[in-house]
Amino acid sequence: MPRNDISALVEQAAADVPDRQALVESGGRSLTWAGLEDEVGRLATGLGAHGVRAGQRVMIVVGNRIEFVTTYLAVLRAQVVAVPVDPRSTADEVARMLADSGSRLVVVDETALDVVRAALAGLDEAAPSPAVVVTGTEPGTGELALDALRADVVRPVPPLPDPEKLAALLYTSGTSDRPRAAMLTHRALLANIEQVAAVEPPMMHGDDVVLGVLPLHHVYGLNAVLGGVLRHRARLLLVERYEPQAVLDLIDDEACSVVPITPPVLTHWLPDEHLRERLGPVRLVLSGSAPLAPEVVDRFTGITGIPVHQGYGLTEAAPVVTSTLCSQDPRAGSVGAALPGIELRLVDETGGPVDGEDPGQIQVRGDNLFSGYWPDAADGPDDEGWFGTGDVGFLDASGDLFLLDPVRELVVVSGFNVYPSEVEEVLREVEGVAEAAVIGVPDEETGAAVVAYVVADRGARDAGPHLAEAVRSHAEDRLARFKQPARIEVVDELPLTATGRVQKGSLRRMERRRVQELLG
Repeated sequence: MPRNDISALVEQAAADVPDRQALVESGGRSLTWAGLEDEVGRLATGLGAHGVRAGQRVMIVVGNRIEFVTTYLAVLRAQVVAVPVDPRSTADEVARMLADSGSRLVVVDETALDVVRAALAGLDEAAPSPAVVVTGTEPGTGELALDALRADVVRPVPPLPDPEKLAALLYTSGTSDRPRAAMLTHRALLANIEQVAAVEPPMMHGDDVVLGVLPLHHVYGLNAVLGGVLRHRARLLLVERYEPQAVLDLIDDEACSVVPITPPVLTHWLPDEHLRERLGPVRLVLSGSAPLAPEVVDRFTGITGIPVHQGYGLTEAAPVVTSTLCSQDPRAGSVGAALPGIELRLVDETGGPVDGEDPGQIQVRGDNLFSGYWPDAADGPDDEGWFGTGDVGFLDASGDLFLLDPVRELVVVSGFNVYPSEVEEVLREVEGVAEAAVIGVPDEETGAAVVAYVVADRGARDAGPHLAEAVRSHAEDRLARFKQPARIEVVDELPLTATGRVQKGSLRRMERRRVQELLG
């Protein structure tokens, strides 16, 4: 009887095509399907031998390397819950997620080891401290090497009895602007993999080489890319660091045929005068995480002849909801139609249906939806299975979705979510800052950038430049790089509503005027 978890896809591939290459790193290391299955089995057995039990949480703070894939799949096979985390997170961010998830064990690579150690030092002494498993360098006192977790003899794991069991916690904004962990079950993850696989023409084939530059800790890289590779038995090229020219070289050298990316990547590549030749092996570019400007798509396709297909998704949907591959006749600006097995509808402020192509709040229904937010499954799909995404859009007559402004004030930097209230909270910690407001502004390199407006205390009104520098320094210490303000404006006051809320629309208008003035 097959298990109802993603790791079963590896087991089946290892039985059918054991010697075919499954994973290859940009540095040259690789694993066949048989080798991947062996590693997953050994680590899953080792987790049990080290006292990690079904339902407990294991945090994975590892970059795009083989060890992330083997650990993640081993965690799922052991019926434990994976908590993938950005290795670029700060110690405060990791500490908050450790405390919130109650992770029993942390697997970390050398790039984030000091951060994890600092996070553990900052935890409540009364709380149990998770064990630390290290890859990429020697473990410290009291820590364990990942190789030591590998069992000598693989012990079979009983089949997963219920696909509704929790598989992963992925931190996201939800429908608020504070990060919360979306509870994704085995059912949700597998459902979206199958929904994507049902798209015609297919996004992936068994003979494809798929670029794996999207972070595996992010739902797009984790389930849309890695999940698709496992489902189709394609080959995944793992790339830890995105550098535009280096990635173009890898695509050419490794003959990548499917290239999933975020919108800023195309902007980085367009100036290359040899772009068409360098992307010679590519048959399909897939873009997600944020809307892609139609003029960028037209320029790219005009230069390369490669189609670019966009989609809309979110962590809570595991993640893909729409794709232009599902469109009858996609119009410029569309993010496509719903995948097979997924329903879309638009509602107004009262929850009633909208007419024609009027805009409305986007709701989704399908087996790919999460079960709510950790730990109590709050704010999940309603009794009829519908989930409000917090985004606004409209549907054309053929069912294609067009995105408008989001309901929440989310800023997407290079495909990563930045939650304004989280940044504002950090900036208010700076001595001399009375108030702070954060907005997103367009950026050619990253799609969007964070701009912070801070109000100085009365006693610090004459220290504008010094205060801005203090804010910048504090943000560098407390926030991941993509969350740090690209610009800090020290102002006398913020525009407020009658109820005291910051009018961020007014701040955006100020930014637009600033751009117009700079342009002359």
